[in-house]
Amino acid sequence: MSDDTVTTTVRRRGGTHVLNEAFFLKHHQEAARILESYPATDILRVLQGTTAKNAANLLSSITPPVAAEALALMPTDLLKQVIPHMSPSLAAALFQRLDEDLQRAILFRVPERYAQEIRSYMTYPVESVGSIMDPKFLVLQEELTVRDAMLHVRSRAQKDVHDVYVIDRNQKLAGKFSVRDLLLVDPEEKLQAVMVRDLPIIHPLESREEIVELFKERHFFTIPVVDLDDRLLGVVRNEDIIKASQEDATADLLTMVGANKDERALSPVWFSVQKRLPWLQLNLLTAFLAAFVVGMFEGTIAKFTALAVLLPVVAGQSGNTGAQSLAVVIRGLALRDIRPSQWLRVSGKEVYVAFLNGLAVSATACLAVALWSRSLGLTVIIGLSMIISMVIAGLSGAIIPIALKAMKQDPAQSSSIVLTTITDVVGFFSFLGLATLLSSLLEN
Repeated sequence: MSDDTVTTTVRRRGGTHVLNEAFFLKHHQEAARILESYPATDILRVLQGTTAKNAANLLSSITPPVAAEALALMPTDLLKQVIPHMSPSLAAALFQRLDEDLQRAILFRVPERYAQEIRSYMTYPVESVGSIMDPKFLVLQEELTVRDAMLHVRSRAQKDVHDVYVIDRNQKLAGKFSVRDLLLVDPEEKLQAVMVRDLPIIHPLESREEIVELFKERHFFTIPVVDLDDRLLGVVRNEDIIKASQEDATADLLTMVGANKDERALSPVWFSVQKRLPWLQLNLLTAFLAAFVVGMFEGTIAKFTALAVLLPVVAGQSGNTGAQSLAVVIRGLALRDIRPSQWLRVSGKEVYVAFLNGLAVSATACLAVALWSRSLGLTVIIGLSMIISMVIAGLSGAIIPIALKAMKQDPAQSSSIVLTTITDVVGFFSFLGLATLLSSLLEN
């Protein structure tokens, strides 16, 4: 079916039953290209006439400003069906193109679990790039001609627009061009042929200092903000970063006189004590818990003193494994690369990685212990306990920050203390527990 045939049929029959389910399923990007040339009300009728998954695919491929208009017109029933099939980050990017009152109204109509995930992608730390980016930038599809682009700029661009960004059907950044460039090239050329592809990019959770450096290096009017999949989320203008820098300078003056609730290097002593003491007390409690586990096997340790020598090896290795997993997951949560709802997939991956690493480390540990102790029993015990403790440490390193995030706590603040407790207890318990169970091997 040619584009002209599809377009003619859409006009004749109102766009309700023309694009059948197979076409939507296999060619949703092509369907999106055709549909977005029509009013949002016509697009809405098409979305209402297909499955929720197909509707989500279409919205994900339509140019963001047009998709946002269609989203704003959706009735509650359709929103509840379509939003769960969309990427939360993409849905958030579309919502941010709407007025705040309309954003709140739509999110109120969406199931709360999905609404919370979308909101998390719409809020950024005060000092981050995302807090000053403009999500309502002008963006065009790369297959448009220069003539089409000029029509879009005239009808949709703000008067002070300078840069126009180009994306593909996956919403990924493809390039940009300046409005002036449109006057200097053949109107029949595709944007793909005239756009600039070598662009600096920045993640929304990067600090403002990073983007200041980018502006210094490249001297652009705007810099695109993209997520980890290179989807274009917004732009930062040089005047916005100048204004933000002035605000930061004012905030620094306040910090110098102590007008900040967070601890600084020269905060009052009692203030620092109040901030740090609770965590030190909690750490002491966890240390006693680990000591209690060791005390449970006092008889085994007294009988086989070599166990005491190897205890730090098992605990240290499980602690390092957990710390690696913890760092990866906390970074993923901070950059919004993962969501709490993906806990099963993330923890499964970390368990698998910890198991494979455990096999390799266990083999090395077994060789070293065998050469040192000449004891088959001690070699078997440390090998098994190393694998068990590392797998549980990897699982804990993934689950703890995700659980804290789900409880609206800061994963970076207390994850390490909880993880240290678990890795110490599990490491000691697995090693000494196996030694007790397999004590007959140690006596040989």
